[in-house]
Amino acid sequence: MAEIKPSSDASNSHLKSLLQGSAKRTRELFAEDFASPATLETIPPIPYSVVPQVLPPQLAAERANLFSRIRNEYEAVKELPPSLAAKAAGASAVGRAKKRKVPAEADRASDTKVAKMIEGISERSEASRGSSSALTVRGKGPVPPNANGPTPQRNIPSSSLVRKETYRQPRPEWHAPWKLMRVISGHLGWVRSLAVEPGNQWFASGAGDRTIKIWDLASGNLKLTLTGHISTVRGLAVSPRHPYLFSCAEDKMVKCWDLETNKVIRHYHGHLSGVYTLALHPTLDVLVTGGRDGVARVWDMRTRSNIHVLSGHKGTVSDVKCQEADPQVISASLDATVRMWDLAAGKTMGVLTHHKKGVRALATHPTEFTFASGSTGSIKQWKCPEGSFMQNFEGHNDIINTLAVNEDDVLFSGGNNGSVSFWDWKTGHRFQSQDSIAQPGSLDAEAGLMSSTFDRTGLRLICGEADKTIKIWKPDDQATEETHPLEWKPTLGRQKF
Repeated sequence: MAEIKPSSDASNSHLKSLLQGSAKRTRELFAEDFASPATLETIPPIPYSVVPQVLPPQLAAERANLFSRIRNEYEAVKELPPSLAAKAAGASAVGRAKKRKVPAEADRASDTKVAKMIEGISERSEASRGSSSALTVRGKGPVPPNANGPTPQRNIPSSSLVRKETYRQPRPEWHAPWKLMRVISGHLGWVRSLAVEPGNQWFASGAGDRTIKIWDLASGNLKLTLTGHISTVRGLAVSPRHPYLFSCAEDKMVKCWDLETNKVIRHYHGHLSGVYTLALHPTLDVLVTGGRDGVARVWDMRTRSNIHVLSGHKGTVSDVKCQEADPQVISASLDATVRMWDLAAGKTMGVLTHHKKGVRALATHPTEFTFASGSTGSIKQWKCPEGSFMQNFEGHNDIINTLAVNEDDVLFSGGNNGSVSFWDWKTGHRFQSQDSIAQPGSLDAEAGLMSSTFDRTGLRLICGEADKTIKIWKPDDQATEETHPLEWKPTLGRQKF
């Protein structure tokens, strides 16, 4: 690399003189006028009369700032419409005479400098603006009907009576029809509760014969029978984090079964009457039960202590659901209400009173923050966390005993008379409805859906029925949109409540 030779003294002195001259020239040009705030108040005298006089920089900046604020805040309402302005013209003469008088001390501006600036701004804006936009529709469009005075009463069509565009229902998604795959017999009473284990290998059923049976999900074979309850088993849940099975029954008992020894290891005492429903919290070691005493009880799974007594329902608590986010507990009751609970405080977050009859079933969507509730002839969908109403599922006119929904947005509802319905969760369209057939040898009156659940894949629906059987449904693999077209006709609107 070539070395940089030091410059000579002559060139150094030449550069130094150039820099000094440039600095001096810069100071002469700018520092005299703008070096201190005091110089911003005035403009130095300009020797040439041809150059127009300009405001001092500080005053010009203040005026521009004030003009911008006034225009943004008051431009749209500065003037009346022409009709009102003409009407007020007669009364304004007296007002002008009053304005000419010297204002009282209270009416004088606190800052005369700002007042003069505002007067100058108003004069400029009036000269520059042709017409007022006060009280008119912004943007493009016709002039409002009352812009030129009150509209005379004539026999002309009024826009207030024009029918608004009706709500257009979204087209429902196509779902394959479901068909009966297997019927499992073995219980000696109504099958009132079902639960699928997290590994999707087996499921448990509880019935009116006071037993809990464990079945292989793939083959439908009986693996185990647990006895211990002395009344109908109404609720079951399998813990995803522990080898525990929880059960509740009409004998007021809530039991925790160890699935490694198949024995009861804990009892949860506290309910005053039959326990009809049970749910496990997905992340906390907490158990929630509800029953005929009208309260939902929150239990510590380990210590068996009763953390909360969620009281507020005036009837039997028929179903309880837990989820990770608020409302962490949702309960349905035969008093026709659904309550959402704050689990930390043990208090009600909200009460849904839209149902007319007792609410017997709840179903929370596995991926969406929504849930459904079912009562006699009515299924309603709600949005969490506030519990706002979304839509009705209309058409299943029976006592709804059970609801279940899977990740494919298929909602299943089972009726007390054996009727089953499959719905599209998004739009509320019922794409399949039929009657379940009671097993041979049983009464037709025993055709009734008591419980239901989807397995972990959502491709198998397990139903417990009043004819003492467990029926497993699956979607038809051969069905396509051509062989089973979507039967859907949009309606003009949908009923709100």
